[in-house]
Amino acid sequence: MDKKELRIASIKRLKNLSSAKKQRTEEILTTQLLSSSAWQNAEKIGITIAQGFEWATKPIIEAGWEQQKSICVPKCFPDQKKLVFYELESFNHLVVAHYSLLEPNPEMCKAVNKDSMDLMIVPGILFDRNGFRIGFGGGYYDRFLKDYSGKSISLCSKDQLVDNIPRQPFDLPVSTVVTEDEIFETFNRYN
Repeated sequence: MDKKELRIASIKRLKNLSSAKKQRTEEILTTQLLSSSAWQNAEKIGITIAQGFEWATKPIIEAGWEQQKSICVPKCFPDQKKLVFYELESFNHLVVAHYSLLEPNPEMCKAVNKDSMDLMIVPGILFDRNGFRIGFGGGYYDRFLKDYSGKSISLCSKDQLVDNIPRQPFDLPVSTVVTEDEIFETFNRYN
């Protein structure tokens, strides 16, 4: 299967999860993430606002605020296929934007320099043990990670972990993957 076929099949599987299984998986992934050294050592964290079938990020964002961490969420610029992150201090500072995503309102949030974020939680649909992922197909995060100097981490259920992701030369791996059972590092293989 190519990336597009894998993406479609995986999204279908995620959408077909029972609400109980989805909620339980989200709770475990959140607990795993919050216990990780990557999270505990981070002060400024980049994270998306999850949609529907994605793993919920609201509890993670709320935990970050409770721990006095700076939480930054992306705004998409489709013409440039670019992400710009803004510091989010309230869910009330979000607006519906491109692709019906919730994004920060630039009039209410301050843009942040990508190098000021020490942890980036990267979304995805499928992952392999090398840290490569299939995202939503826009290449936004591959462009962003190209010159990002912080740590990157992704949340992945066991069902989203596959042996090998088809790769393009511009695809970049995340440095850590969190599943229900483990947290594994990948980045050192690419230095």
